[in-house]
Amino acid sequence: MTTEKKAEQRAEKAEGKAAEAAGEQRAAVRTVLVTGATGTLGRPLCALLAAAGHEVRELSRSSRTHPVDLRRGTGLDAALAGADTVVHCATSTRGGDEEAARHLIAAARRAGIRHLVYISIVGIDRVPLGYYRTKLAVERQIEESGLGWTVLRTTQFHELVTRVLAAAAKVPPVMPLPAGVPDQPVAVREVAARLAALAAGEPAGRVPDMGGPEVLSFTDLARAYLAATGRRRILLPVPLAGRAYRAFRAGGHLAPDLATPGPTFADHLAALTAR
Repeated sequence: MTTEKKAEQRAEKAEGKAAEAAGEQRAAVRTVLVTGATGTLGRPLCALLAAAGHEVRELSRSSRTHPVDLRRGTGLDAALAGADTVVHCATSTRGGDEEAARHLIAAARRAGIRHLVYISIVGIDRVPLGYYRTKLAVERQIEESGLGWTVLRTTQFHELVTRVLAAAAKVPPVMPLPAGVPDQPVAVREVAARLAALAAGEPAGRVPDMGGPEVLSFTDLARAYLAATGRRRILLPVPLAGRAYRAFRAGGHLAPDLATPGPTFADHLAALTAR
């Protein structure tokens, strides 16, 4: 084989590798729909996906470009057309999640969605709470959907714990707290980053749970909240009844072995008070 022929083959091989790399890069850029895009998790998730170069469709009832009502199933076919991945963040403690999931899954099948990613909660199979049972039912719908899927369970967001404590501290001088209940709050930004990475990858099924960096009692969380907000309250741990309360006391909603480095609850409070 002549030197000229070898050079020609090397050039062709290099061109082939370059084309393959370019194809992989194009394939990595996806059209991702995010339900609940205007929520606590949806906003930072959409920002991270867009920053990574993905085309992001922000689904909500008030969206100018993709108005969707999940509970009624309206607008889904148009929103899903040509999309590759769905990240399902929309949820409501007032009910309707199972119905919304049915509509979303049916539309995703019609559209040929490759990957459905769902954000869930640690302990929904251990804590017999109504909202948790609903989240577990949605997980099962997704697992049985026939779609490629990924489910991530996390502990409670800093924002939720803050709202619970703010409500408990609303009426002085006493601040009632569930006695003996620990929690492991996690930063929304950390969860959004994990979800964005999962959405950019292949369907992975149930991935490892994600917990906040530290487990604290509600009493300690309350003390930190009161110190940060400059309030004074008498802490009143209140024993509650029921299986759900016992499961929370036992730590059924925690993932201490899967703690994720990141902002602590104290960091979250410091950022709030610095605004």
